[in-house]
Amino acid sequence: MTTHRRPRLAERRKACGFNQEEFAEAVGVDRSTVQRWENGKTGPQPWQRPKIAKALAVTANELDALLIPASFSPPQQPPTGWLSLTPPATGDEFDAFELARRVAASDVGPETLSRLEIIFDELAMKYPVSPPQELLERVRKHSAYVAHLMDARMTLSEQRRLYIVGGWFQLLGATLHIDLDQEHAATARLQTAAALAQHAEFPEIQAWCYETDAWRVLTDGDYSRALELSQVAQQLAPAGSSVAIQATAQEGRARARLGEKKGTYAAIDRVQRLSASLVQRKGTEHHYQYDAGKSLAYTATTLAWVGDPAAEKCAREVIAKLAPADDIQKWPRRVASANIDLALALLGVDRMDEACDAAQRAILSGRIVPSNHWRALEVVKAVETRQLPEASELREAYQGLKALGSGNQRS
Repeated sequence: MTTHRRPRLAERRKACGFNQEEFAEAVGVDRSTVQRWENGKTGPQPWQRPKIAKALAVTANELDALLIPASFSPPQQPPTGWLSLTPPATGDEFDAFELARRVAASDVGPETLSRLEIIFDELAMKYPVSPPQELLERVRKHSAYVAHLMDARMTLSEQRRLYIVGGWFQLLGATLHIDLDQEHAATARLQTAAALAQHAEFPEIQAWCYETDAWRVLTDGDYSRALELSQVAQQLAPAGSSVAIQATAQEGRARARLGEKKGTYAAIDRVQRLSASLVQRKGTEHHYQYDAGKSLAYTATTLAWVGDPAAEKCAREVIAKLAPADDIQKWPRRVASANIDLALALLGVDRMDEACDAAQRAILSGRIVPSNHWRALEVVKAVETRQLPEASELREAYQGLKALGSGNQRS
């Protein structure tokens, strides 16, 4: 097999003070891999290029020029038009010609990327009503396909789109792992999503990663850390975006758990103001698209946690809007959470029978994911503390919910 050496790559490496072994360590590969790159036997994979460019202190376009083989020659019959006026002679012309060729060369194609983007949106809209384990299997398959495409030849714009859609799939996967109380897997996916977003220079996904992690640590009881992460997410989020609003709502939840009433109400006000001007770009119930319904649901939870009786009205409004008749098996998860909020609000005003009924319906719906079991347990413990006759029945239902959640995690 004929190979074409890449002397400019080797020269740049040496100019940066690296020998082959040091350069290999800097970009996370073996020395033999660097040798194959410089000998022209293989080329770097798309996901390796950002690290190489960073180590060599060059731009993506400059790296493309370094990777041009020394023996490259242009096609014998170039296409008609301005590119064919003169053959490349100088180094600058040579680099421009090769970059133009690379921009047009792809084994991926816009149709594939568009379909992946559509599938992601479909899965994000199924999130509120689908069992986490079932949705996770689909996310895994599409994430694997995205990883497979990373090996393909593609244009620079297609590479960025692939990184972005790959980041979305990883983010949704992390959210599902959190729902299933699979902490290590969730952390790994969040890190991957953030890395892909960073390479693609797409801060929206990076912000969602921090917001999602804020919710994870809040469910673990680390409210101060949740507040910190939600504030970082707001700093990264594009102005007026869904993630900016969601991160603000998460800040309100964290402050409510910390007992900071003034900060809690300030966050609620900001959420309502921001969500009023948000332009809807995705379908209904898209997990990464904020809407008025989410604003109401988050307000209900936040007010319930801060002990505000107004939580009852908000929770009942969520239930009335989203619950399909009385079939609790068809509830979106937001309705189950709203019933827990309602139960907490009713307990606060000593309406015990109604509180127990709301909690029982939420638990028996099967729509409470493992990461939210602690919220149901709060109601159970409050009922037990008051020594109400419904306590044993509610505890039994909760234990059944826990057993169901454990079964989902093993499947």
